Amino acid sequence: MLSKTTLFFALYLLACFTGFAQDDAFNYEEAKVPPFSLPDPFVSLKGEPIETIQDWEIQRRGEIVSLFENEVYGQVPRDLDAIRFELVSEDTQAMNGNAHLKEIDILVERNGDSNRLRLILFIPNALTGPAPVFLLINHRDPENIDPTRQVKTGFWPAEEIVQRGYAAATFHVNDVSDDTKETFKEDILNTLYPEQLEMGNGMRGLGAWAWGAMRAMDYFVTDAQIDARRAAVVGHSRGGKASLWTGAQDTRWAITISNESGCGGAALSRRRFGETVKRINTNFPYWFTDNFNRYNDQEDLLPVDQHLLVAAIAPRAVYVASASEDQWADPKGEFLSLRHGTRVHREIYGMEGAFPSVLPAPESPLHLPYAGHHIREGKHNLTPYDWQRFMDFADQLYGKSHE
Repeated sequence: MLSKTTLFFALYLLACFTGFAQDDAFNYEEAKVPPFSLPDPFVSLKGEPIETIQDWEIQRRGEIVSLFENEVYGQVPRDLDAIRFELVSEDTQAMNGNAHLKEIDILVERNGDSNRLRLILFIPNALTGPAPVFLLINHRDPENIDPTRQVKTGFWPAEEIVQRGYAAATFHVNDVSDDTKETFKEDILNTLYPEQLEMGNGMRGLGAWAWGAMRAMDYFVTDAQIDARRAAVVGHSRGGKASLWTGAQDTRWAITISNESGCGGAALSRRRFGETVKRINTNFPYWFTDNFNRYNDQEDLLPVDQHLLVAAIAPRAVYVASASEDQWADPKGEFLSLRHGTRVHREIYGMEGAFPSVLPAPESPLHLPYAGHHIREGKHNLTPYDWQRFMDFADQLYGKSHE
């Protein structure tokens, strides 16, 4: 019999093949992008203008998050009876003495049941104070986040992150919700929040992953070796969808990073370029709330588009990255979402700098005081090049220097 990890990875490869293939039935030509208009971040649901920070924080931001909860990602329940952190493994001289490894089990209890999430954390030994941290939401093979470092991949280059003076943290989504339609209800949905499965706007897979990232933040704020005020949440592809939802839900994150997240992530749904709402709901019905199916082939009826998810992260920083050959994820649509969404950073919070009106060339990163963007040459993946640009941006935001 196949182990759960082996079965998960086999199903993951199948999902990648079906979900990210360059299908000729879908549009890859700019000339065929239909005309569309985007919901205005500066007009409330009652038609009132949003002009001040108070207008945004008290009224409009909450409206936007609620719309995404009801129509796209589902609720992210906050109620729990207890949360405990158990240090299950520790090595103060990991990575040849360069890092302090901690493996922490995050145990959450609700209504007499419990769920356990394993957090892997490498803290730089060279630092004299608390370390800023990058948390990766990992949906790929668990070997990508091997705590023994016998297996090392560019998907999570923990050594390079530590060398740059950041703590490298990660968890696997299987600890909160499996990335398969057959078993996604296992873990927190069946165990802690079964009522969500009965709701049209209930939490599903991506929301569960965001919930997991929020529990990691619950731990960070308790660890004196971590500077939780300088924490970044990172996700690639479907993990990037979850990272954006994490940043919109949880204001404790200083930086939210989406790498090639495409439809249902950073890309504008109304462009209907590459993957569409109908395709993603058909292939991955367990990612989004049931209500999202209303918008299959009806993107213009959505009360939101993904630029508003970016906007909901303001005034905190946001980074969107794409790959030149990943047309399925619509790099232009991702950039436009970032450009339109960060208007809130500029026009409400008065932050300086703006993105250009044209799509930047590959490997020409743009780092503004509140947002970053790059397009990497190559295919759909999370690579050391991407990580280096994320850390460059964090260095700039935090006023850190690097060689």
